[in-house]
Amino acid sequence: MAPRQGPTRAGARRAAKRRRTLVAHPESLRRLVPKALVVAFLAGGTTAFIAHDKAVRLEVDGTPRTLHTFADDVTGLLAEEGVTVGAHDVVSPAPGTGLDHGDEVVVHYGRPLTLTLDGVRRQVWTTADTVAGALRAFGVRVEGAYLSASPSARIARTGLTLTVRTERTVTFMADGQERTLRTNAATVHEALAEAGITLHGHDTTSVDPASFPRDGRTISVMRITDTREVRDETVPYAVERSEDPELFRGAEVVERAGRNGVRRVTYAVRTVNGVRQKPRRAAEELVHLPVSRVVRTGTRQRPASAAGADGLHWSALAACESGGRPGAVDPSGTYGGLYQLDSRTWQSLGGSGRPQDAPAAEQTYRARKLYVQRGASPWPHCGRRLTG
Repeated sequence: MAPRQGPTRAGARRAAKRRRTLVAHPESLRRLVPKALVVAFLAGGTTAFIAHDKAVRLEVDGTPRTLHTFADDVTGLLAEEGVTVGAHDVVSPAPGTGLDHGDEVVVHYGRPLTLTLDGVRRQVWTTADTVAGALRAFGVRVEGAYLSASPSARIARTGLTLTVRTERTVTFMADGQERTLRTNAATVHEALAEAGITLHGHDTTSVDPASFPRDGRTISVMRITDTREVRDETVPYAVERSEDPELFRGAEVVERAGRNGVRRVTYAVRTVNGVRQKPRRAAEELVHLPVSRVVRTGTRQRPASAAGADGLHWSALAACESGGRPGAVDPSGTYGGLYQLDSRTWQSLGGSGRPQDAPAAEQTYRARKLYVQRGASPWPHCGRRLTG
């Protein structure tokens, strides 16, 4: 005779269903138990029904209940009770662990939490069902912190979006004073307001006022004043030169005097905490155009002596320049003698001292040498008397 087999898993589930019915109706259980015992006894050892039944405590997401099961392990129990677990859920003891009478199985469902902690956003999972429990699990102190939801708020299985700003120490250096405060402000600008510091106009801080104030940070307040300065600047004139074969080499005749132009420049000047910064060129306009200087430069070869000045009316030139007086001096004291030469020109011609102190004959000799070098250009008004 073949040995008697134990109950199958399907049979065990049917038995468990019958058991739950009996547990729900204890009077029926009292009537049926004696009959079951008799049947079991008569069956000759078919006691598997009683041997495989075990009472366990199952707590699912904070809701406990005690039940009887024929499941061999935690996985079977959860399947029997229709409890589905995911990757972020926690089961204790772990699925697959064997079950004994009196065991306790606890299931905590995972909940997605979009957490922004001190300006840093991240996606995390928690098995806590309240905000306070989740933060405690993450090691976040809630004392003095800003929470976008109440600590007692429930976290649904669908999740929660939560912003937390812990209390931090921030130091401000403003107007020559140091101010330290504890704050859970979201921005440097908010922390400034808590410290009683106001920004005016272009005032700013050493870090972006919209940035997050980190713990232990020292932030400088910069008082900024912007002004404008207008300056007139000289625009140098250019020199236009042309060669003149009628003039002796080295001689120059100024056809037109040069005149500098004027440029009006506007500078932006910034002062930071009382310290003037380098002015920045902001705008400019040309008020007066410069006028070029026009010069003719001689290219004619100079004669070796003053002989080339013979036959000219030197007395007429002297009469025009000085009234024929060898010791004449102009009102400025710059030009002297018959031909009104300055000391520099006189000395370049080989003379010494001042021309008005030299004899008239020497003055005429030096003037003839000058004519040989430069023609009548040294006497722009009276030079025509030499040939007229």
